[in-house]
Amino acid sequence: MSHDHHHAANRRRLAIALTITATILLVEVVGAWWTGSLALLVDAGHMLTDTGGLVMALTAATLALRPATAQRTWGYRRAEVLAAAAQALVLFGVGIYAFVEGVRRLVAPPEVPADGLLLFGVLGLAGNVAAIVVLSAGRSTNLNMRAAFLEVVNDALGSVAVIVSAVVIAATGYLRADALAGMFISVLIVPRTVMLLRESTHVLLEATPRGLDLDDVRRHILGLEHVVDVHDLHASQIATGLPVLSAHVVLDDSCFHDGHAPRVLDQLQACVAQHFAVSVEHSTFQLEPAAHGTHEPGAH
Repeated sequence: MSHDHHHAANRRRLAIALTITATILLVEVVGAWWTGSLALLVDAGHMLTDTGGLVMALTAATLALRPATAQRTWGYRRAEVLAAAAQALVLFGVGIYAFVEGVRRLVAPPEVPADGLLLFGVLGLAGNVAAIVVLSAGRSTNLNMRAAFLEVVNDALGSVAVIVSAVVIAATGYLRADALAGMFISVLIVPRTVMLLRESTHVLLEATPRGLDLDDVRRHILGLEHVVDVHDLHASQIATGLPVLSAHVVLDDSCFHDGHAPRVLDQLQACVAQHFAVSVEHSTFQLEPAAHGTHEPGAH
């Protein structure tokens, strides 16, 4: 399936998940106002960020379908990474707030009606499960989809926590169960968002794609016949599944006289596309004679 087909399918999934999530958000806002529950309030806040995150994810998936232009040679492919980073930052803030508010409510727990808490918890869980089913097929295609999937999974776990706290309050009258559920939701949110933020930052800083060893790439290139040296070797990632690599490769001077240089170029591109765990199909090589290095600025 082509990248465009993937993006179109992901956009449909995100649109459906957004509709479901926005509906759950409205339900939980009403529930938090009616019951005064921290767990529902935090889950509603989580749902609010999820709704915003899904809006960003849907926007990113739509932008990714736009073709490349002379001004944006990769199109808007990096929009999915920016959306994932933004979602992670917002969710991190929600997680910290939930934990701090939970500690405060442990000291002075308010009255929370267990029956209303249970009702809204079940409604939230049903909607979250539906969104999980919609997004599950596309969750591994890129960071944007992974972020959206993680958000609805965390929401589902949050709804489970709300349900458990409602049952505990109904059975024992232990009102602090609501605050503990809110804190549990925050514990679910923060570690996953930190991981997602690290991955998206890794791409935005143009670090070498994970799984690609540039020292190994250099050894393979130097092992090719007629290759004398390699410098200015760089690799980065435009978006999920789109690694790029460039290098200056010094060849025997004879390659530029006997027509052998084009064959070496074919070997270089085949090498980085086939020999490593990360297949690099977008590679650029500058072929140079040895004498070129004496007047090339900034080589490293």
